[in-house]
Amino acid sequence: MVRPVQEDARGIVMPEAGLAHFRLDRYPPSPDVARFVDRYWVATWDLRGRPPYTQQVLAHPVVNVVFTDGTALAHGVKTRIDARTLSGAGRALGIMFRPAGFRPFLTGPASAITDRVVPLAELFGEPAAELSRRLAEAVGGQEMARLADGFLAAIVPPGPQPCELTTSIAERAAADPSLVRVDALAAGAGLGVRQLQRRFADHVGVSAKAVIRRYRLYEAAEQARLQRDVDWAGLAARLSYSDQAHLSRDFSALLGMPPQRYALACRA
Repeated sequence: MVRPVQEDARGIVMPEAGLAHFRLDRYPPSPDVARFVDRYWVATWDLRGRPPYTQQVLAHPVVNVVFTDGTALAHGVKTRIDARTLSGAGRALGIMFRPAGFRPFLTGPASAITDRVVPLAELFGEPAAELSRRLAEAVGGQEMARLADGFLAAIVPPGPQPCELTTSIAERAAADPSLVRVDALAAGAGLGVRQLQRRFADHVGVSAKAVIRRYRLYEAAEQARLQRDVDWAGLAARLSYSDQAHLSRDFSALLGMPPQRYALACRA
């Protein structure tokens, strides 16, 4: 089930401020495509007569393919916070893959495109350009998502892929905030730690430790956004940080401010 952004804003820095400047709709993939794709998202904005708006994003540790302004780009996993500036009026369609879900469409390891942006035509040739043209003519987000889903349904591999086990392992880490150790994640999957590390480098593009850390910080950011009075010491303990100061340092290193200040900024 695809949850609306109001219920799950993980990855969007200070989402309430952003949603005053753009609209974000989400659509589910078809069952066959859902083996590799988490969701489609469509951002629309009309800032004509208003200043440009810059939205910071700490994207999920996945590949996003984004179509906008006649471009089609595959964004590898980002290890740092990113920023996107919106101006005038426009829209973008994004295909958010599941962790490791883009690996079948690459000729090499996912780590080769980490922190990189690759033109989709380099991966899929003319069909990618044709899809981009059709999306530009589509009426509304639902039609855009349908066109993208049809494109992917025709190219997804039919048989089981090695990356699909890695997807399930990464999503287990995402769903369980108490799962904070790489060795515990490996043991739960019946793998050795080195096996797990190799899988994540090849299939996801970043380490298992980085994926665990990202989702712990998402949990902290969502609590800061949604709760008026957060028990930071209790949250740090629940996320298996050594203490509140450790959580604050980790949060600040990735989001640029301590969690208490982030909470105040979200409410402002």
